[in-house]
Order: sequence, then structure tokens, then C-alpha cells
Amino acid sequence: MSIEVAVRTGAELGGAPTWDHGSGTLVWVDVLGSRVHRYSPHRDEDAVLDVPQHVGAAKPRTRGGLVLNLRDGVALVDRDGAKTWLVYWARDGVRGNGAAVDPAGRLWAGTTRYDEDPGGWLARVDPTGDAKVVLGDVTGGNGVDWSPDGTLMYYADSATRRIDVLDYDRDTGEATNRRTVAEVDRGLPDGLCVDASGAVWVALWGGAAVRRYAPDGRVDTEVELPVGQPSACAFGGQDFTDLYVTTARVGLSGDALSELAGSVLVLPGVGEGRPSTAFAG
Repeated sequence: MSIEVAVRTGAELGGAPTWDHGSGTLVWVDVLGSRVHRYSPHRDEDAVLDVPQHVGAAKPRTRGGLVLNLRDGVALVDRDGAKTWLVYWARDGVRGNGAAVDPAGRLWAGTTRYDEDPGGWLARVDPTGDAKVVLGDVTGGNGVDWSPDGTLMYYADSATRRIDVLDYDRDTGEATNRRTVAEVDRGLPDGLCVDASGAVWVALWGGAAVRRYAPDGRVDTEVELPVGQPSACAFGGQDFTDLYVTTARVGLSGDALSELAGSVLVLPGVGEGRPSTAFAG
């Protein structure tokens, strides 16, 4: 299994990779660098948009532009670069974290405390700007995705070392009956994605690997990586068979700081992914 470097760079905290199939590009962020990146494999170019705050995630919108999970809330960026707040929930010591768009086009936005204590939350944000906190006292919730049939929502709060699943109702957006699918024994579960067969791929922060968990919680694939802090993963490419992995260099020094830390890696042809949903706003 080959591992290639898609974007050789030194992001402090890379994260939230999302394949924008409309443009054939990978959207990802450097959280602490306050930058949104858009990587075009065909041109081998990585365009950068500087934003005014730490940014946990950036997702494509159906109307064009992006929705951003920023330090102080969720904002919309139009095609011309104009920014407007959709939800403003600034709290001292809290920033936006990972985010995902559900099958109905709603944004699920996570937050985390800078001091890594509990006190963050996971909220469902409608295109109208209505927001509801679904999970509270989150420490480092980063991984959210849905099963191919849209009836299950997978979620990982890194501090718990678990991958959980909830029953999901597409019509109402309600997620209930949280239970554990897998206990992670290598590093911390960080960003994740669900492939076309319903298996969960997860980046193992501090574990220098990505894993594929079958729907019953068994580990059936593990890929060692040349970086210690993979942060999130997403399928992309023309056929959604390439797994892109963001990484981080924050907190590393000496022998622990790989020359590729902070770069975006890609595992060509490693699995079968599926298109993501754009935010319906």
C-alpha cells in the first residue's frame, strides 16, 4: 500500500479534509494557522485563504463558497469572499473544532476548549442559522459522519478513546441512543469518515496510523504513517478511492517531529469512499 505526499507543508494543526467533487479539489484547514486550503491534484496547487480567527473546519456550500467553523461561531463565505456570521456563540477559551454536513445539508459543528478540559459541545446548525446543542461537555470531538443509508451517525470524542454511534433521523436531524462501537487502543481517535460499505476510517492522533473499523467494531485494516499526529481523513479523487489524511506538528520537537508533520498525505486506491454532502445554505 503506497503513501504519497499530496501537499508538502508545515501546518501547525491540519484538519477537516473534504473532497469538493464539484471542483475536483480538497478543502482542508490549518486550525491554528487560521488558513483554509484548497488543493487541486490536477494542477498540484494548494491555494490558501487567510481567515481572521482559528478555523476548525471549512465545508462547501450548495450556493458556492464555504461554511466555516470559526473560533467564535459559524460563518458563511460567498464566492466573492464576503463573510457573514450564521451563528455567533463566542465563549472565552473555546474555539471551533471539526465539523461535518449531514445527509440533509445541515452542519454539525464541534467546539473544544483551548486547555483541553471538558466544556465544548457538538451542535446541529440549520441553513437558517437555527442551532441546537446535541452533545455537551465535549473535550475534543472531531469525528462525525453518517452511514451510507443515513440511519446512523458516528462520533468520536478523542478523550473518551471511543468511536460511538447514534441512531439518526434525517427528517428531524435528531441523533439518539448513543452507544460504543469500538474502543481505540492506539493513540486517540480523531477525525473520521465512513466509506461506501459502512466501515469507519479514523485518524489515530499520537498513534501514527489510520484504521478501518468494520460496522461491528472489528479492526480490519491498519496503515502505518510516517507522521505521529494524523488528525483527520476523507476520501477523494475522481472515483473516491484515494484517502487523504491531514497531519499536525503542534507540540512536537526533536526526534518526534517528522519532516512530513503538517503535510497532507494520500493513500491512493486504498478503499471505496462516497461523495460528501454540501451545506444547504
